[in-house]
Amino acid sequence: MQTAANLMPIPGHIDPVPVPRSFVPRSDGRIDLLGLSLADLRMALETSQLEEKQAKLRAKQLWHWIYNRGATEFSAMTDISKTMHPWLEQRFVISRPNVVEAQVSTDGTRKWLLRSDDAQDYEMVFIPDADRGTLCVSSQVGCTLNCTFCHTGTMRLVRNLTPAEIVGQVMLARDSLGEWPSQPEGRMLTNIVMMGMGEPLYNFENVRDALKLVMDGAGLALSRRRITLSTSGVVPMMARAGAEIGVNLAVSLHAVTKEVRDEIVPLNRKYGIEELLQACADYPGTNNARRITFEYVMLKDKNDSDDDARELVRLLRKYELPAKVNLIPFNPWPGAQYECSTPERIKSFSSIVFGAGISAPVRTPRGRDIDAACGQLKTASEKKSRAQIDREAAADADAAFV
Repeated sequence: MQTAANLMPIPGHIDPVPVPRSFVPRSDGRIDLLGLSLADLRMALETSQLEEKQAKLRAKQLWHWIYNRGATEFSAMTDISKTMHPWLEQRFVISRPNVVEAQVSTDGTRKWLLRSDDAQDYEMVFIPDADRGTLCVSSQVGCTLNCTFCHTGTMRLVRNLTPAEIVGQVMLARDSLGEWPSQPEGRMLTNIVMMGMGEPLYNFENVRDALKLVMDGAGLALSRRRITLSTSGVVPMMARAGAEIGVNLAVSLHAVTKEVRDEIVPLNRKYGIEELLQACADYPGTNNARRITFEYVMLKDKNDSDDDARELVRLLRKYELPAKVNLIPFNPWPGAQYECSTPERIKSFSSIVFGAGISAPVRTPRGRDIDAACGQLKTASEKKSRAQIDREAAADADAAFV
């Protein structure tokens, strides 16, 4: 007979007791509730010595007010007793990104330069259309991919954005558009694309956690069919993204030969075109009603020939990919080494792909006059010095009192 000492141990995690999270307070000692899941909200309250049943109830109430009503002040939470408001205010805060600069294009596109508490800058863009409004959300400060046609790619990667900084972009856009409380109909902000600064799959956990908040039906309630994650081809993370997030996939392809893609998307040297397209074919949930979008920037005499178009068709057919190809006229920026393909060349390329039964619309450039178009995002801290921005802000404040 075996004794307890020599019994075979049960494999895996057997401790059902949740481990308390370490909540990092801000400089003022308070914990920011933005970006926390319902479970984390409850844990934050319990960590602050609120009784367990109270914490469970208050967490649900806070969740509703933060993500459904857009509240930033506890005093607005009418179903929480007024006597508790000071207790919450002493310990917690519901933040928004700090807006350094907001610009509006002649075509209605809006761009915000945002600054984190540790003085890092990043950008988000809202693109209104007749039947939809799309928010382009950043996942990193800077980028590590060095795509040669992309202005953001000329920046160094500073750090990943947190779930609060990612979902905060959506919250701020909702604030600006006056779209609280959250409702499924009549929204201006209908779609989200993870196509801002950075590579989302190199910040996977934070992007996943933020998008779960966005998709939660009791909160921001944006359908996963309305969210697109764009990757330059981080192949090992694509299957995990499909399984754990399940949103639409867009792939920055931009070339159909190893030589050209190695040059303009250096990640291709690590994960080649064939490996990338196989990962696309394996992406869960893909069908004709839910196609993968391939982004293709049109660069003069680089990737825009009729042969390139025919090779693109061949590759998509080889992997039997339900696909849409977005043809993007190159958006110039100072110092860029490329030119945009001519309208005639773009039309010819599009016609070949369309002729093969694959949708290949030409994306209309939006927000070019405020550097908000695809590939143009680069923090203003690199366009002009932070000291200059601070001087301009101080001058604006002084002018308000004159």
